[in-house]
Amino acid sequence: MNTVLNVIWLIFAGLWLALGYVAAGIICCVLIVTIPFGIASFRIAGYALWPFGRTVADKPSAGVWSVLGNVIWLLVAGIWLAIGHVVTAIPLFISIIGIPLGIANLKMIPISLMPLGKDIVPVGRG
Repeated sequence: MNTVLNVIWLIFAGLWLALGYVAAGIICCVLIVTIPFGIASFRIAGYALWPFGRTVADKPSAGVWSVLGNVIWLLVAGIWLAIGHVVTAIPLFISIIGIPLGIANLKMIPISLMPLGKDIVPVGRG
C-alpha cells in the first residue's frame, strides 16, 4: 500500500515539494556558512519525494546549535516551505483518494519548519 500511495504522492505533490527543497538546498550550499541547512534540505527533499513508510525522529545528539539553526532556517526558508505544504495539501483534500496524501502533507510541516536535529527513518525505527 505504501508503494501505491508513494507513486500517487510523487505525481500530485512530491515532485513539486522536492523541487522546492532542492532549490532551498542549493541556495544554502552556495552561501557557504549555511551548508548544514542545505544538507538538511536535500535530506528532506528525498523524504518529500517518497514519504510513506518513513517517519521523522529526533536525533538524541541534537543540541543548542540545532535550536539556533532552526530559528534561522524558520526565518529564511521554513515558512515558505511550510506554505508550499499547505498549498499542495488543500487540493489533495478534494478527492477521497487524496485525503491521506493531504494529511501526510500537513504532517511534513513540522520538519519543514525545523529540520535540524531530526532524522528520517523507516517506520518502526522512530
